[in-house]
Amino acid sequence: MKLSEELLWRGFSAETTIKNPADLDTREPKNFYWGADPSADSLTIGNLAALMMCACFVRHDYKPYLLVGGATGQIGDPKDNGERELKPLEEVEHNKKCLKAQIEKVIKCDDANMVDNYDWFKDMKYLDFLREIGKNFSMTQLLDRQFVQDRIGEGGSGISYAEFSYSLIQGYDFLHLYREHGVTLQLCGTDQYGNCTSGTHLIRVLENATADIWSTPLIIDPITGRKFGKSEGNAIWLSSKDNGQGNFTSIFDFYQFWLNQPDESVEYFLKIYTILEKPEIDDIMARHREHPEQRIAQKALAAGVTEVVHGPDEAKAVSELTAFLFATKTPSLTEIEQFAYLLPTISANIPVVDALVSSGLCASKSEARKFITQGAISFNGNKVTSEITLDTPGLLKRGKNKFAIVK
Repeated sequence: MKLSEELLWRGFSAETTIKNPADLDTREPKNFYWGADPSADSLTIGNLAALMMCACFVRHDYKPYLLVGGATGQIGDPKDNGERELKPLEEVEHNKKCLKAQIEKVIKCDDANMVDNYDWFKDMKYLDFLREIGKNFSMTQLLDRQFVQDRIGEGGSGISYAEFSYSLIQGYDFLHLYREHGVTLQLCGTDQYGNCTSGTHLIRVLENATADIWSTPLIIDPITGRKFGKSEGNAIWLSSKDNGQGNFTSIFDFYQFWLNQPDESVEYFLKIYTILEKPEIDDIMARHREHPEQRIAQKALAAGVTEVVHGPDEAKAVSELTAFLFATKTPSLTEIEQFAYLLPTISANIPVVDALVSSGLCASKSEARKFITQGAISFNGNKVTSEITLDTPGLLKRGKNKFAIVK
C-alpha cells in the first residue's frame, strides 16, 4: 500500500494544501515536521493520533523533524474560550523533557530529529521579528482566523496580544525549518491548520517557494461526542507514572480503556492507533463479527495500542494480568504479584476507606463510603459491607475493572 493509500484508509486525511494525495508518494524532499507545545508533562491519546500519522509517513521513508515548542509553550496555543495561564519557565522545561521521551518512543526512527523552537527564538530581537515576520501579515488576514473571531466576537472573552501573535511564531518555525533543513511539509491536527498556513505564507512570500500542510481529523469519543484531550476533561495520558502534575494513566487503565471500546468504534481505532496492516485488521474484524462475544477486535486494539505506547513486554504483561483478574475464579496473590507494578499497591493494616482513596480507586472518603454502601467494593472476592481494616494481603476491587493490591 502506498503512503497516500494508507493515509486515506486509516483516516489520516482532513484539510490539506495538497490537491492530489498521490503526490505524497513521489514527493521530494521526503521530510516533514510536526510539533507539540509542552503545556503538560504528558501527551494524550489525542496527540497520539497525530503521532501515529507521523509514524505512517516515517514507514514510507519520510524523514521527521519533531518539534517540542519551548518558545511557543511559553505563550500557549490560543483556546476557543479563553486565555491560557502562563506557565513558569521551570515547568515548561520539565514538560519538554517528558514530551521528548514520549515522542521518541512512538516514532521509532534512526534518522529522527528532535528540535526545540526556543533554540532559534531565544536570541531573536523583537524589532527584527516585527520587520521580517510581522510586516508580512495584514491585520485583516489575522483577524479572519477562526480562533480570533471566537475570542473577540460577541460574548467572546477577548484575546491578549501574546496569544494573538502565536500563529506568527508558529509560522516562523516552518520558515526556519525550511531554511535550515529544507522542510517543505507540516503535519498537524485539523485544529492547527489555520496556524500552519502562516508558515506556508511566509515561505511563499520570503523564499518564493511552495510548502504544504497535511492534517488529520480530531479524534472524537464515540460515547460522549467530545474530542479526546486534557481541555475536555477526558484525557487518557501516555505517561504511566506521575511526573509531578498528576497527568498519567496506569498501563492497566490504559489497556482497559481500549478493551472497553464499543463494537461500532473498534475498527476505526484499530486503523488509527495500531500499526496493524489492512489484511490483519480485515481478518480481525471478520473473526470478531463471527464471535462478537469473544471481543477479538477489542483485545487486538488494546494490545496494539499498549505496545505502541508502552512496549511489547508491558502489553503482554497487562494482557495476562487482565486474563487473571477477569477469570471466573479469584486469582491468588501469588498469581497477580508478578504483575504488581501494573496496579496500585498499598500496605496492609489499613482501613478500607483509606485504602480506596490512597490507591486511587476512589476520589474521596465520602465516595469510598458511597461505593461500599452500594456494594461496589470487594476484597479477595468478598463484598465489603462495612469499614473494615484490610489486615491481610489480597486484591481490592471497585466495580468491574478497578483494582489495587494490598500487601
